[in-house]
Amino acid sequence: MAAMTELGITFQGVRREYADGTVAVADLTLDVRSGELLCLVGPSGCGKSTTLRMVNRLVEPTAGTITVAGEDIMARDPVELRRRIGYVIQHVGLFPHRTVAQNIATVPGLLGWDRDRKRARVSELLKLVGLDEATYGRRYPHELSGGERQRVGVARALATEPPVLLMDEPFGSVDPQGRRRLQQEFLQIQRTLGTTVMMVTHDIREAMALGDRIAVFSAGARVEQLDVPSVIAASPANDFVADFIADFDVPVRGAEPRAAARRSGN
Repeated sequence: MAAMTELGITFQGVRREYADGTVAVADLTLDVRSGELLCLVGPSGCGKSTTLRMVNRLVEPTAGTITVAGEDIMARDPVELRRRIGYVIQHVGLFPHRTVAQNIATVPGLLGWDRDRKRARVSELLKLVGLDEATYGRRYPHELSGGERQRVGVARALATEPPVLLMDEPFGSVDPQGRRRLQQEFLQIQRTLGTTVMMVTHDIREAMALGDRIAVFSAGARVEQLDVPSVIAASPANDFVADFIADFDVPVRGAEPRAAARRSGN
């Protein structure tokens, strides 16, 4: 079991305190299992995004240890670390003066991949996210819909087959119908690749629909409950969790998370 955990993400006694004394993350201990999609939910300002951004050192922990694939992130050069971890945000952040194909090939180019290898990977990824290469490869971000830009953002994040993918409100800027479609398509991609995903969302419905497990945070990234969606929906651990999910009529995935099922051989 330890070996499996090491392939994911671990937080051990992690704290993030800012210079003005604000504590965003107080004392977080959490494991993200290899191959699972873990959703972080909780009220605004509870430390979800800070937790996510500490994994790739966009925000650095004040104390404690974070490991990715068994390695302490503070032992890695931050630029190199970020090139090995996929990162998708709500507004995508595509380079406006680069084509779709050039955007997807950004990190492979930085890593020195040759032209043929980059071209083959771009083609593979466009097919994976459901965009026709002949139609979309030469387009620029302003020529895409919000959902199409989000697909390109996912493709770019997956370009070097990262073992870990971080997602911060990844579908928040997409219209509701497109969002549901993207959620299901992304879930299929994650299921196919077996990527370890840590996703922040404000939408408990999204977390219930996508997550293998859900971590419900209160202020300071305190974990009020960590479990599979069906258990959180049926048996909230305390009043905080019950109140948080009370206003949502949520769809729930199966009680057995995919990653756990794979490990048990079921």
